[in-house]
Amino acid sequence: MKNESMKNPDASQGGSASELISQRIAELGDWRGDILARMRKLIREAAPDVVEEWKWNVPVWSHDGIICTGETYKSAVKLTFAKGASLQDPTGLFNSSLTGNVRRAIDIHENEKIDEAAFKSLIRAAVTANSAAAKARSTKK
Repeated sequence: MKNESMKNPDASQGGSASELISQRIAELGDWRGDILARMRKLIREAAPDVVEEWKWNVPVWSHDGIICTGETYKSAVKLTFAKGASLQDPTGLFNSSLTGNVRRAIDIHENEKIDEAAFKSLIRAAVTANSAAAKARSTKK
């Protein structure tokens, strides 16, 4: 799959991360933009203190470390959780990058629905894991 984010390598040349994410959503102008916007909204609802960043020319959501990235491809929106392998996923949202030792991803295709409550739960679990790791690092100092 070709990452559609690479079409505009100069997008990171100005504006806040939130503005760049909004710009990416608008420039997609199709179902991928709609899905990315919806997932962004769910992330913000699940983790109101989330920090939006722009890294590797893609949206990144962080809280005491990266929660997930939002990549767009021709046939999917991919939400890659930086520490997804360590998260409980009882509803089976992770459907991509399942063989990695650390990351896990959710690929969302056109017309696919996602269990929003389960997704928000996954976001909260990632925040909890990141916060626990940050606290452990700070107590070691």
